[in-house]
Amino acid sequence: MNAHLYMGNRNYSSWSLRPWLALSWAEIAFTESVIELDQPGYGSNQIAAVLAVSPTGKVPALRVDGQIIYDSLAISEWAAENTRAAPLLPADSVQRARVRSAVCEMHSGFAALRRDLTMNIRRRCKAYGLPPETLSDIARVDQLFVEARREHAAQGPYLFGARSLADAFYAPVATRFRTYAIALSSEAQAYCDVLLNDAAFLLWEQRVLAEPQMPFTRANHDALYP
Repeated sequence: MNAHLYMGNRNYSSWSLRPWLALSWAEIAFTESVIELDQPGYGSNQIAAVLAVSPTGKVPALRVDGQIIYDSLAISEWAAENTRAAPLLPADSVQRARVRSAVCEMHSGFAALRRDLTMNIRRRCKAYGLPPETLSDIARVDQLFVEARREHAAQGPYLFGARSLADAFYAPVATRFRTYAIALSSEAQAYCDVLLNDAAFLLWEQRVLAEPQMPFTRANHDALYP
């Protein structure tokens, strides 16, 4: 099997981090390419280098034996189905559906949080003046974290006890809360700390910090909350 993951800028691309973590945790051998997103076509899915590898004009995209999987959730599900390590989805069908519910809530929701707290692993600042819908998103994520951790604490330190796809999908959120100094409940913060100290995430972060620091010019990722 030959797998190659195409990703956006590591510092900013939350959607690239999610399947990268899933593939890494699944111990699937893959190569990777980072495509610079700060170039003409950004924001309209018309970056030529991305269109060359993904029919949607978006990354991530995974090429497996000549076939393209072009959605972060689909890539992550593929990783779970082909894992060579611990399962990334529970064996029990109800618990598996609950993990998928949390994943899908992140995949399709929290638009205000994603808008106002963009992923920026390098940066540290304090968010202010957040609108009600963003505060509501933050409160909902906190609630989700607390409820899941209280129920599954005895099974392990991750959201549903054992590490799962849910953790891959909420890891970028943990970075956002850290970047913008978002106050969380103690239980939610403890879970974020687990994600931010995961070995695979630390490798991603190490690679971010090793890259030349260049401002993103086509969006305000580096200018939020000066």
